[in-house]
Amino acid sequence: MSKRTFKGLSLHVIPYAEIEPMGISERVKKILSLVLGNKIVIIHGRLRAEEEARLIEDTMAMVDHIKHFKGIELAVIEPNLSDKSLLVKMRYGLAKRLVGDSSALTIIGPSSIVKEIKRDPRKIELLLS
Repeated sequence: MSKRTFKGLSLHVIPYAEIEPMGISERVKKILSLVLGNKIVIIHGRLRAEEEARLIEDTMAMVDHIKHFKGIELAVIEPNLSDKSLLVKMRYGLAKRLVGDSSALTIIGPSSIVKEIKRDPRKIELLLS
């Protein structure tokens, strides 16, 4: 885990292996505690669909109860395999099932800091306030 601060901006990088043994509730709690501390969380890997749903549900429940908390912005960038061969796609799928989706990058930040996340297949742009 590494952390870098630049003029009040704090990025918190989490290797997926660090949160892999945790249950859904523990992962969501860890992520939300970092986001509530005004940190932008970068996870090397992708949360499962049910974890993303739980994160959004918990966030929506907190919006009305925590002063100055407006919610989160979440984006995932993954490799584009549309132009790859069937063999490459199969290898990627097999590796994803065996070791998880470690080729993805997930970015989660508080809406008060991250105004917009622009995505294209090769990059993510964060527009900060």
